[in-house]
Amino acid sequence: MPQRTTFHAETPLQALLVERALLLAQQLEATADAAPDGQVLARVEALAVPAARELARQAVQAALQAQAQAAEKKGRPPAAAPAAPAAPGTRAAPGATS
Repeated sequence: MPQRTTFHAETPLQALLVERALLLAQQLEATADAAPDGQVLARVEALAVPAARELARQAVQAALQAQAQAAEKKGRPPAAAPAAPAAPGTRAAPGATS
């Protein structure tokens, strides 16, 4: 009987990563089981490298999206507006008097 482990994800990002990692593990196991002798490493690696890269890309994207949504909910802290640059030729030369 297979060992069962329960995972507790505290955020949607954690849940996403656990689900995707488990799916990847299942795909790697199936690929390894189906590969002919002498081809196991090559086949598993051919699946794992791009899949891990995609998993990392999705994790970064989801983390940034979650952070952006949290910032939108919270709102930006009040700050002074930057001064607009002066139009050319509107400032007097230093030391000039009227």
